[in-house]
Amino acid sequence: MDQTFTHTTVLLQPAVDHLMGPLAGCYVDATFGRGGHTRELLNRLGPEAQVIAFDRDPQAIQVAQGLGDARLSLRHESFAHMAELPPASVDGLLMDLGVSSPQIDDPERGFSFRFDGPLDMRMDTTRGQTVAQWLETAGIDDIAEVIRDYGEERFAVQIAKAIAARRQARGPISSTAELAELVAGAVKTREPGKDPATRTFQAFRIFINAELEELEQALTASLRILKPGGKLVVISFHSLEDRIVKQFIRAQSTEVYDRRVPFAPAKALPLKDLGRVKPSEAEVSANPRARSAVMRVAQRTEQG
Repeated sequence: MDQTFTHTTVLLQPAVDHLMGPLAGCYVDATFGRGGHTRELLNRLGPEAQVIAFDRDPQAIQVAQGLGDARLSLRHESFAHMAELPPASVDGLLMDLGVSSPQIDDPERGFSFRFDGPLDMRMDTTRGQTVAQWLETAGIDDIAEVIRDYGEERFAVQIAKAIAARRQARGPISSTAELAELVAGAVKTREPGKDPATRTFQAFRIFINAELEELEQALTASLRILKPGGKLVVISFHSLEDRIVKQFIRAQSTEVYDRRVPFAPAKALPLKDLGRVKPSEAEVSANPRARSAVMRVAQRTEQG
């Protein structure tokens, strides 16, 4: 277990403050990570409460098992499986998206270009294809599409061609250092203060874990499992995630009038948008990784 790697939970108090409802309620931490939000929830909740924690990472599940709290139920699976929970059974649902600090800082996980390690990037190391395995056979067009769509990288085609050329000349790329060096050679201009490999690593991680597709499934599931009055709290760390969350909440909380039927009764909306929260200056100063975080909050309505 990665005990040497630390993690500072972003927006810890604001997230739990917005999430809290009945002290004996049922809450879902859809991304346990290293348990910061779950621990705070358990500290505040009463003895009859229940917290259901999801995580694909077996190391995270091992940490969760170590808490030894009878109120905590663990699911070693994607949060898309929240749809299997009973309808209208949850008082609060928290999703803290992205990758945790221990995952980034552990070279063996392959998430970061700052350390040399195997090119893996799977959230769940017990199943699925690694990035290295995918790159062995992926075509230039497929690689470019992933880098462009999930990394918003304007040099996506150049990077894809460089990967294919390297593969043909010397065999598949197997390490993070190899990939980072190759991307640096293909990216012609660099954003100030940002490593040229940042967008490509993000893109491959999102793709190999189907993160955006599973986020959409989880958001849809939230409408089914939240009780009336229940809270949805989602913390995002990049624009692709936040755009999906923002558009979902807007679509489920905004009146749409049909001009063809101007006097029709308003449609009941399933969510009420409670706004967004950014980390304070003090939090960002103490934890620079919080800088890009955006938390959006919504509440399940009685009628929707």
